[in-house]
Amino acid sequence: MLHKGAEKYIFRYEKGSEDKLLDALIEQARDKRTSFDWFDAAVVSFKLTQSLIGQADEILRQNSQKTVKTNLSAKGQAE
Repeated sequence: MLHKGAEKYIFRYEKGSEDKLLDALIEQARDKRTSFDWFDAAVVSFKLTQSLIGQADEILRQNSQKTVKTNLSAKGQAE
């Protein structure tokens, strides 16, 4: 979502189709009928990147917790 003055731009996308969102941002920035410009596209793109980094961090955190539990279980069985 991007607030620009009185305008509000909301971009919805399905997980895994981030490339389509980026294409839509480019189309909006090129469209002279709106005030959405290249800076706005960069801001929304940055927000998308931050969101994806947060999702990746969460996946890594969950996987590392599973690995620790698995390793502890394996160690307990070996003793």
